Amino acid sequence: MIELIIAGILAIIIIILILWFVGIYNKFFSLKNSSEATLGQIKVAMKKRLDMIEQLLGAVKSYAAFEKETFESVTKMRSSVATANPGDLNKLESESKSIIGRLFAVMENYPELKTSETVKDLMNSVKDIEDEIARQRYTFNNISQQFNTMLETIPSNIVGNMIGMKKLEYLEFENENLEKAPKISF
Repeated sequence: MIELIIAGILAIIIIILILWFVGIYNKFFSLKNSSEATLGQIKVAMKKRLDMIEQLLGAVKSYAAFEKETFESVTKMRSSVATANPGDLNKLESESKSIIGRLFAVMENYPELKTSETVKDLMNSVKDIEDEIARQRYTFNNISQQFNTMLETIPSNIVGNMIGMKKLEYLEFENENLEKAPKISF
């Protein structure tokens, strides 16, 4: 009789441990999948922004001597967004912010360009996409923080290490391009 009770208690403990393991396992993969989906949304938004920059370049090309070099940079960046990891996205973000800063500077040098309805609409669209990227980056970093916290805290780190989970990289887009005046040479 006592042996049966002990066996029942052990069975309950084993079932609880299995359910605990499965719960943590599922949480890790839920967060991992959410981070991948959010990263995909960021890539789409960055491609949209680069497309709009390209359109802006078309609208201002008669005013700016740097258009060809910038156009080539935008094309190269757009093609690399799809395969970019978070570190690459950080670099692409910095480069595209620099291009936007230079475009704003060109518009400052040519006031009649600022009044163009096409340019205004495109600039507003770029701003909207900037906001979307910022929201998605915030979401991605929150998911990464939850995931990484689980990997670093007991008892979920036991499960994470058992299944080979690695910390997620944060998206740390630099703000330096917003604080420094862009340099343009014609």
